[in-house]
Amino acid sequence: MSQQLIPNDDFLRHTLNNPTGLSPCEFRLDNGVTVQVWDTGVICFEPATAGDKDIVLSCGVHGNETAPIEICAELVQDILQQKLAPKQRTLVLIGNPAAINGGKREVEENLNRLFSGHHSKGAGLINDERKRALALEQYVTRFYQQAPNGTRKRYLYDLHTAIRGSRFEKFAVYPFLHGKPWQKNQLEFLQACGVSTVLLMQTAASTFSYYASNTHGADAFTIELGKVRPFGQNDMNRFSEVRTSLRALVADAALKTQDFDEANFHLYEVYRSIHKQTQDFKLHFADDVENFTTYPVGTLLATDGDTEYRVEQEGEALIFPNAKVAVGQRAMLMVIPRSVKGQLA
Repeated sequence: MSQQLIPNDDFLRHTLNNPTGLSPCEFRLDNGVTVQVWDTGVICFEPATAGDKDIVLSCGVHGNETAPIEICAELVQDILQQKLAPKQRTLVLIGNPAAINGGKREVEENLNRLFSGHHSKGAGLINDERKRALALEQYVTRFYQQAPNGTRKRYLYDLHTAIRGSRFEKFAVYPFLHGKPWQKNQLEFLQACGVSTVLLMQTAASTFSYYASNTHGADAFTIELGKVRPFGQNDMNRFSEVRTSLRALVADAALKTQDFDEANFHLYEVYRSIHKQTQDFKLHFADDVENFTTYPVGTLLATDGDTEYRVEQEGEALIFPNAKVAVGQRAMLMVIPRSVKGQLA
């Protein structure tokens, strides 16, 4: 049945062949798992007897970030072919099929700046990325609200790769929690995924992970798994830990986690956010400078017309520099080391 509705059990290919939409369908696998296709790039797995977790895995929010897409496509295909049996409710999202087909980050607008209602602000739903952001919010809401009654744990892991390389190949962005404590078990899970560098956000954001965290109370993260590469050029062995850990989470299998020890992590918080104010914005370092690079105090980092941005603090590091963003958007974050001792739940 699955191959009749999803050719070759390849949901990624099925999505990319139908980037503007898929008719909803539902079928059951021999192992009792109910499969529901809600839309292009939106597939839900409901075990006959589900555990207490509601897991959302998202990829392809930026269309050229291929490694997470391949990781999720493999997981979905293995579920459809019954090589992996989910024991937890799982929703897998392929965020921006049109951008994936185009081999580019976005078609018109950065999808990961359009959540928490930002899709409808200003000019409103004027392009496909804005409409997709609204739809993805609705699918996540539907998924969490359709969960069985009882105490549930909600998760969303939004998988990405970065434009630049990084001093720390893999890192996670922990959305602002508005005073709630960071979760020790989530930091332990990230470490099991091979991610021991974490950026602790201090303000609200328009990202997918912040939306899931703030709107739905989910443990949610943006997880950067390395550098952007084209399809077929990813060394999948470099993702073995995250692949293994995500599959274990979905299958409710034993996870190989270690007790949290801050000494084994690189933890940062945002010191300041630099926004592009004019078309004259310019970065004053090479295109291959890596995320988390530090410079001496006083070093010129960027100019924007007559405004200069220099290193202000010892240990201040740069992350996500991008001079090509639209005017008004964030062009770079500056981060500083942070301790979480006594602040974990």
